[in-house]
Amino acid sequence: MPVKGLKIAVSGKGGVGKTTIASILCRLLAEKGVQVLAVDADPDANLGMALGYTAAELAQGRTIAHDKALIKARTGAEPGEPGQWFTLNPRVSDIPEQYIVSHHGVRLLQMGNMSKGGSGCACAENTLLKTLLNHLMVERDEAIIVDMEAGVEHLGRGTAQAVDAFIVVVEPGQRSMATARTVARLAADLGIERVYAVANKVAPDHVAALKEELLPMPLIAAIGYAPSAVQADFQGKTPYELCPEIVAEVQKALDYIEAVLEK
Repeated sequence: MPVKGLKIAVSGKGGVGKTTIASILCRLLAEKGVQVLAVDADPDANLGMALGYTAAELAQGRTIAHDKALIKARTGAEPGEPGQWFTLNPRVSDIPEQYIVSHHGVRLLQMGNMSKGGSGCACAENTLLKTLLNHLMVERDEAIIVDMEAGVEHLGRGTAQAVDAFIVVVEPGQRSMATARTVARLAADLGIERVYAVANKVAPDHVAALKEELLPMPLIAAIGYAPSAVQADFQGKTPYELCPEIVAEVQKALDYIEAVLEK
């Protein structure tokens, strides 16, 4: 049986497939009748498309980090302006329902990120996002899957304590593995106890060596190179629909996490 209120954060180096894996986790839980909130916390927001949202449906949902009026109202600071005083603990409990869109039984919240070149100071924006993620993880009852950027930028210690599992997606390459080790270390520093690796685009005869390289982080699923994922993207279909081999491995990862939590 799925764990009620399961909270999973998915991270990894850009391009390794974390959004694909996050989207499949959402669909697997939704198919079991679990209420799921998918949170896109990656500045390069693609989770909605991976879940099968159309461009029109995504246009109905606003990205929180880009809502300057909201940021100013809740933090007291003008977005992008340096040297301002702002509220460190803004009210966020009423925010999610104003921004959520729904598709295939999965509700989506696009958080966004303002930390980029030329955007000015993003302290107020990031404070709002971090407080919101803490609220989602700690105070809400539904299952929450967060598609993170390559790091733990949005996580604070309070949030970290509520994360049931932190998945680091890794490809069989030195740069990807270095990123995975860094992300895992940062997550552990925040107090996240269950940090797991999921390998993507890995040849079967490389799995054992990759598992050894990633220790002490357990490798809980290994996905081979899947041409069907390229085809799904080209056709505008979801990985859940066209990539059964990927879905099967993500199911293994979900089963592993649920078994650990049920002990």
